[in-house]
Amino acid sequence: MTRLPLTVSAEHPAYAGHFPGEPVLPGAVLLDEVIAALEPSGPGGARPWRITVVKFSAAVRPGEPLELEHEPLENGAIRFRVLSGERTVATGMLAHT
Repeated sequence: MTRLPLTVSAEHPAYAGHFPGEPVLPGAVLLDEVIAALEPSGPGGARPWRITVVKFSAAVRPGEPLELEHEPLENGAIRFRVLSGERTVATGMLAHT
């Protein structure tokens, strides 16, 4: 498994409306950050992804440090886990379409 930091600004606009007074990062934004971190750079880089499995197990608050743990599978899919410290906040699998 490979680990890399995921950075979501504490000022991300999604926090403002999700939820006022108790801001948490929407799952869609977290998935977008995961996909962006996994995108290869260079010629022929980005390809469409399909989310085959995802589970959100904890809320992400503004400024919370995140780390992405991921591993490629033999079928070309990628298994991932998003952590905040030792706490898992999301797990899932992505496949290319």
